[in-house]
Amino acid sequence: MADMMEKPVIIFVRGEQTYDGALPEVTELATEGVMTLDGGETSLTYEESELTGMKGTATRFTIRGNTVVLERTGAIQSRLEFCQGERNSSLYETPWGTMIVDIATTKLAQRIGERGGVMEIIFTIAINHQVTGENRFKVRVKETSR
Repeated sequence: MADMMEKPVIIFVRGEQTYDGALPEVTELATEGVMTLDGGETSLTYEESELTGMKGTATRFTIRGNTVVLERTGAIQSRLEFCQGERNSSLYETPWGTMIVDIATTKLAQRIGERGGVMEIIFTIAINHQVTGENRFKVRVKETSR
């Protein structure tokens, strides 16, 4: 049985949000983080910055087979679950209030292993049951040279 392994990584996150056919709103972030491999589970953890508008928030992607959970703790509290072809609802807490968020995952693909890799998630998001547009996360993970 493999032991848990933690390693420093560079995490590149590109987020795109598209509303009503407008050009996508794009956020890109490159940050230091930690990749943890524990049996069949891989997690990527990093601190958000002012650039993403979520300073004071820790973000963790947890990958278990064909399911990815995105959890944020700190200034923003949320837990979003992505599984291709499925719809999930959760609470999304912000400093301005709490909303019900419905996620419908249209694509989830990931190839992340000990040395890093890539993940893509495409989903629609509905806030208080009103669809607000399509979203896409592209995440690349690279070992640091340390």
